[in-house]
This record gives sequence, structure tokens and C-alpha cells, in this order.
Amino acid sequence: MDISIQYKTSVPIVSHVKPDGTAWTLKEKLWLGMPFQDYKRLALKNPVNWVLLAIFAVGIPLLLMRYLGGLDTVTNSSDDYPWGVFLGFGLFGMVPLSASGFLLGTTVEIFDRRDFLPIERLALLNGLLGYFFAVVYLLIDVGMPWRIYYPMIISLGPAAVLFLVAWHVATYLSVQIAEVSSAFFEWIGWLKAKRFIKAITLGLTIAGIILSTLHQGALGALFNYAPTKVHPLWFSASYNWIHFFCSAIFAGLSMVIVSSTICKHFLRWRCDTRFLGSVDDLTIKLGKGCAYAMITYLVIKMIGVAHDNDWAYLFTGWGQYFLLELGVGVFLPMLLFAFGVKHRSANLVRFAAFNAVLGIIWNRLNVALICFNWRMYQEIPRWQELWITLTILAVYFVVYRFILYRLPILYQWQGQR
Repeated sequence: MDISIQYKTSVPIVSHVKPDGTAWTLKEKLWLGMPFQDYKRLALKNPVNWVLLAIFAVGIPLLLMRYLGGLDTVTNSSDDYPWGVFLGFGLFGMVPLSASGFLLGTTVEIFDRRDFLPIERLALLNGLLGYFFAVVYLLIDVGMPWRIYYPMIISLGPAAVLFLVAWHVATYLSVQIAEVSSAFFEWIGWLKAKRFIKAITLGLTIAGIILSTLHQGALGALFNYAPTKVHPLWFSASYNWIHFFCSAIFAGLSMVIVSSTICKHFLRWRCDTRFLGSVDDLTIKLGKGCAYAMITYLVIKMIGVAHDNDWAYLFTGWGQYFLLELGVGVFLPMLLFAFGVKHRSANLVRFAAFNAVLGIIWNRLNVALICFNWRMYQEIPRWQELWITLTILAVYFVVYRFILYRLPILYQWQGQR
């Protein structure tokens, strides 16, 4: 008998009690109700796992090379180009996509939109893992992870943007761990801890709003340290912080749409009827928010160009590239969002969300790498740097999948409150 058919009646685990009335052990929950040998055989049958193993087989030695031989063994980073793909994608790209946590937390807990409850935990998990792995990319780039606390405690600089970013990310990451922990407490059956988290949820949400909005803008303000290096069309000293903040709104909402779409199609066995029955409607509602955020972002971008009187740059090659980014990465998905919402087409909204996610990554790579030192040569990342970036992204995928398989993120845990 096929193993997947054999365990179809007992998987997924949605409560502490088995179908025969006995209790699941923690070990059984970890292996999804299967003996370890059967779990391993199923894992080896999954072609995705073999792709991940191939990525790790090359990526882990490259990571060791980076820490043993230094950053220049895997990147072309220099004093002229200090921010490569690790930060351009891993930090500046993943942080706006992780804004989904505070956005959905605010929607449900502050504005009492209980209709968004089926995807709230998924959004919170997006935020937690996105921020956590952004820190991982940062540690790979700067090295010496044991000194990560130095900018926060030892080398105090309260007036420095880096000081603010360090504290904001660290404290907000702690808030997100607390927010997602309620699902973990349900899974292990620790009801007192879950009730405590529930009692402070409002405070956690307010803290998340303050911390996330501050550091989303602070990441943009970081480039005020190098005002003459970033191309003027991608940099405005007065508006850079709000460019980053506004773009994070539609980026975070789009990421929720993308992740919920992937879960709907590839993790359907782990989704309950509440999630599956509401995801299309919620996708359209999120798309409406994305459309509003994008038109706001476009207006502010044009205000920045007008304020700095950068119109002449629009008629250069860089200007054409700038308009291409806005057109493909913002204007096109904005129209698709609007059309999809008007005609109640969840699939069109999903397509727009995938487009918007790629657009925001493109924008952050432009600001941090491609359009940095635009008067000089443009750095071409080494394949080792790209592979390490892919390796950490693969680890992100493995952790994300591990949690979704087990914790009540896409479904409601049964039998306890």
C-alpha cells in the first residue's frame, strides 16, 4: 500500500487526540503521525527535497569559505560597493515583504476586521521568518555574529540611523516571536502561555506598529549616509524614508497573497475549510489595499522627483530604466490589482501580487546595488554570492514548510481555547 494513502486518515494532526481516543505524543506530532522510517521514505520521494539537497551541497561549503577566508572569497564587495546581494536582496528586499505581520495584525486586532482572521497567522509567520532571515543575511555579510549586539549596547550611537535600525529590528523580532508563539503553545498544549499571549495581543500589536513603521522608513534613511552615490532618481533626501515605508505596505500585502496562493495549491491538505473558503475573497480585499498603496507610492515618487528637480534625468538612459521599473514593477500591477478587484478576479489579483513582489525586490536591488555609484563601474555579483543567497533562501523555505506542516497556521487547532 502507498504510504501517503495509508496515513491519509490520520494526517493531518489537528488536535491532541488520535482517532482512537489516545493522545498524540510530541514525537508523533513531529513526524506527522507516522513512524520515522515512513516519514523519511516520504521525504525521499519528494523531488523538491532533492533540489534542496543539491543547493545545500554547494552552498554550505561556500558559507564555510566565506567565514574562513573572508567576504572577498565569495563576493566582489569593496569600499565602493559595500552592499551586495546579501543586503540588497536579503535585508533591503526581505524586510518590506515582511511588513505583512504588522499590517494584518493591525487590521485584525486594531480595526477589528475579524474576516481576516483565517490569514492573520500566516501573515505573522511571514513577518517573523522574513525578519529573522534578513538578520541571517546581515550576519553573513558583516561577519562575527557573536558581536551583533555591539551597535546596540557597546558602541552606542543614539543619533545614528544604524543604531535605530538595530534596536527596531531586534525588538520587533521579539514581538513577532511572541505573536506567533500562540500557535506553538496550542500545538504543544500549553494553554496558560497561550492565554497570556492572548491577553497582551493588543499591546504586542501596537508595539509592532510603532517598531515596524519606524524601521521601514529608517532603512530608506540609511542612504542619507551616501547622498551623492545613489542615482538621484532613486534617492531623495527628504522623501527616501517615506518611499521605503509606502512601498513596504503593498509589498507586505502582496506577500500575503503570494504565500496564501502557494499554500492553497501545494499545502491544501494542511488547510482547513475556513482558510480555503475565505482565501479568494480575502485575496481580492488585500488586492484593493495594494492598489491604494501603489497609487500613493507613485504620487510620492513623483513628488520626490519634482522636489529635487530631477526631471532632466528622465530623458537619460538611467531615466528610461527608472521609468521601466515604475512601469513594470508598480504601475502595471496597480492596474491589474484595480481590474482584478473590480471584476472580482482572485487569480488576476494573485498575478498582480507576484508581479509586485518581484517589483519591490527589483527596486531594492536598484537602490542598494545597481544604481549605487552610478557614475562608476557597476558591480557584477559573483556566482558564489548568488549561490549563498539561494542557499539561505532554501533554508527559509525548509523552516517555513516545517512550521506550516505542523503548527496551526492554516487551520484551527481543535479541542482547546
